[in-house]
Amino acid sequence: MKNIFKTMFPVLIFAAFFLGCSNEDLKPIYGEQVAGKVVIRGYSTLKDSVQIVSNGKILKIGEKNTFIGKIIKDYEFVYYDNKEKNIDIINKATGEILHSYNFTASSPNDTLSFYVKDGIWLDDVLSFKPGVLSGTGVTGYKFIFPTMNRYSNSGYDGPIDGIIKKLNGEILGVAENITKDSFSNFVEFAFAPPPIFTVQLVKHGTTDSYIAGQQVVVQMVMQNNKSRMIVLDEKVNENGTFSGVEGIINLTDYFDF
Repeated sequence: MKNIFKTMFPVLIFAAFFLGCSNEDLKPIYGEQVAGKVVIRGYSTLKDSVQIVSNGKILKIGEKNTFIGKIIKDYEFVYYDNKEKNIDIINKATGEILHSYNFTASSPNDTLSFYVKDGIWLDDVLSFKPGVLSGTGVTGYKFIFPTMNRYSNSGYDGPIDGIIKKLNGEILGVAENITKDSFSNFVEFAFAPPPIFTVQLVKHGTTDSYIAGQQVVVQMVMQNNKSRMIVLDEKVNENGTFSGVEGIINLTDYFDF
């Protein structure tokens, strides 16, 4: 019996190899395989929970497959035959695809990062970086404005500057080139009471409001020894009319940069 087994064992190995290969080119059925990894970092303030779906498969974090708030997932998988990996962020209640991403084996280790709230989707958040404070006793800011003109319909599509002032009118600095897609330069100034300051939104390089005939001022609170990344957001009143701009979203509260 032992001799029969010794004779058959090489034959079985040989057969297993060819069964695992296609008949056409004798390559393994699964073809080329590349280990892939997508680092997923997100934050959702939507009322409905979101799901992360990869090529039709709902991803889990621990035992959870629906998410509100912070989302942290290191998704590891295999690329077969250089086929793309698709990842969708979906509103669970409505089934709406909020955003889709495609990844390929040409960049096997990649990152997906986003911030979402009603009316706002900020993509590739971790590609932005907060400013570095020069020392203690100071505070610093960058600004982005994804909802610019959503309600104001100002007719101005260029970059915006934010003139930062104390309540007594003293100018602390100017955040330049605020756009829908990218943050302004970093502005740093000394922390001093009272901790209230204003940001006047104007057309780049001017003191003219980005909305003709209407001054737009955002009131904010200083935070000592903090570098903040503020998302500006146009708001409307109950009649659907533009009512001003808020600056209460700070991305450094939600992400580890």
